[in-house]
Amino acid sequence: MAKAIRFHRQGGPEVLQVDDVPVSDPAPGQIRIRHTAIGVNFVDTYQRSGLYPMQTPAIAGNEGAGVVEALGKGVKDLKMGDRVAYTGLPGSYCEARLVPAERVVKVPKGISDEQAASMLLKGMTVHYLIFSTYKVKKGETVLWHAAAGGVGMIAGQWLKKLGVTTIGTVGSDEKAKLAKAHGYKHVINYSSENFVEKVKEITKGKKLAVVYDAVGKSTWDGSLECLQPRGLMVSFGNASGAVPPVNLGILSTKGSLYVTRPTLATYIAARADLVKRSNELFNAVKSGAVKIETTARYKLEEAANAHRDLEGRKTTGSVILVP
Repeated sequence: MAKAIRFHRQGGPEVLQVDDVPVSDPAPGQIRIRHTAIGVNFVDTYQRSGLYPMQTPAIAGNEGAGVVEALGKGVKDLKMGDRVAYTGLPGSYCEARLVPAERVVKVPKGISDEQAASMLLKGMTVHYLIFSTYKVKKGETVLWHAAAGGVGMIAGQWLKKLGVTTIGTVGSDEKAKLAKAHGYKHVINYSSENFVEKVKEITKGKKLAVVYDAVGKSTWDGSLECLQPRGLMVSFGNASGAVPPVNLGILSTKGSLYVTRPTLATYIAARADLVKRSNELFNAVKSGAVKIETTARYKLEEAANAHRDLEGRKTTGSVILVP
């Protein structure tokens, strides 16, 4: 048996409870992983709350790192004791679990378990957003909402390394300092400033070719206002709530805009893409171009408190659970 954080109905953080769950031997193609660290992400709260419908009971979480403690038949690229990590596999808030071997990656030397547990979802999200969804170019300027969040801080560092000018939005002066320290050239506190007007001021009225928005409902309209004709709106999160139904005619009146709603799952569906993106992320971290900092640690049984703090915008950077 292993301890796990489950919800038997969707709702607030209070629905998360500690249960004992059985963990069997791995089937062919599977491994059993003993978690050493577990990543906490906004998508976990969406699944728990009902924003993303889930069949219950369900073990919360989607990301973790640990040690291989059993191998199923046919697994050849891993061995007992290997350090591995994964993302995008629901059910990570637990001491141990079974996962498909093809969906995990080996954690290289120089990367800690805590970093691995909290970097794959956020880091590979940044990777596909800036290298695939919209391939940013040196000298360009981009707007990134939630610049002091886990994804935002990775993006600020990586984009700076690429020679891209970044404008980040945050909700407090404290978070503004954090964003500045993580590569953002311009930081806008949307609690006291109009980010649309500030973007126009910074760009001298030219506005932007792309906006990256993980906030959702509260920034949607303003984000569209920040785009140049034929600009791209990348909506990839709902921190303030889901974007309401949109009249597509707005896109034409604002200059033939493009909108995309990408997901990491699509961009790492093929194992070759998973390996490529994770390796490039690991290399960026090992080179020092991107620093992964765990800013909050909670015991596994404190998962509800972690969700409250995340949803209450009390956290920055990477948040983990420790089994």
